Amino acid sequence: MFAAYAARIDKDQPLDGLELGDRPEPVVPDGWTTVDVKAASLNHHDLWSLRGVGLGEELLPMTLGCDGAGIDADGNEVVLHSVIGATGHGVGPDEKRTLLTEKYQGTFAERVAVPRWNVLPKPKELSFEEAACLPTAWLTAYRMLFTNAGVRPGDSVLVQGAGGGVATAAIVLGAAAGLRVFATSRDEAKRKRAVELGAEAAVETGARLPQRVDAVLETVGAATWSHSLKSLKPGGTVVISGATSGPNPPATELNRIFFLELKVVGSTMGSKEELASLMDFCAAKGVRPVIDSTLPLDRAREGFAKMAEGELFGKVVLTV
Repeated sequence: MFAAYAARIDKDQPLDGLELGDRPEPVVPDGWTTVDVKAASLNHHDLWSLRGVGLGEELLPMTLGCDGAGIDADGNEVVLHSVIGATGHGVGPDEKRTLLTEKYQGTFAERVAVPRWNVLPKPKELSFEEAACLPTAWLTAYRMLFTNAGVRPGDSVLVQGAGGGVATAAIVLGAAAGLRVFATSRDEAKRKRAVELGAEAAVETGARLPQRVDAVLETVGAATWSHSLKSLKPGGTVVISGATSGPNPPATELNRIFFLELKVVGSTMGSKEELASLMDFCAAKGVRPVIDSTLPLDRAREGFAKMAEGELFGKVVLTV
């Protein structure tokens, strides 16, 4: 079957390790099933995998892709929950959780095997391309907002780095849920787009906001850490799910954290139940993932390059 896969690890030039070509049909252990992939979306996790983060050379070649939607063995339209082993289903109780592509072959292929427990019905209101955007970036944003930030309708939230998959999702979901959403970006066009998607205001990265906020959603890391802390109200919360600019800010500013009684919360992905709730929310409220571009699987390299260069707004989707 045709697939896009990591053939080599290259920390400096990750795309040099990306290959497109024939791969074996997936192995299907007891309690697992296959899904014929119709659409899969790119995440920064796929670039990190090519750099060897979370993926050892002993597991190569590894088909990439966390997110996917398609047709299961019984002919049902389904969406995949990308976290394998979070509950022991299909892998045993002692196996630590992993994302697809960290241990098991991913979704950038004609077919993928996953535990049956990881398969959810796709809402009829969502296309395969839209549904394929949800399991990683959109689920991460959903959990950051509604589980870990502790915000309610009317509260204010700052989303750092408008344009990325998680940040875009947070803007759309927050606005739909009645939050006052602010965003930052270095790019004027991305700031304008953030406002069109529901942000109350979008400012230059590092610029002063119109007001301090109840929560900050942080995926950028070192470059925006100080701004995130300075943007919070006393008692506010910064929720971190990534650090694309690096994990080590020049100063941690612990004095600001304890003096203002700020909360720092880590957040990773989300549960199967949260994914089901996210899909229900999108279906009921007419919320749809923001798709930057859709490419056939054999043009996956173009999508990877676009993401690596930061030249996107929303998700890149690969179709099979």
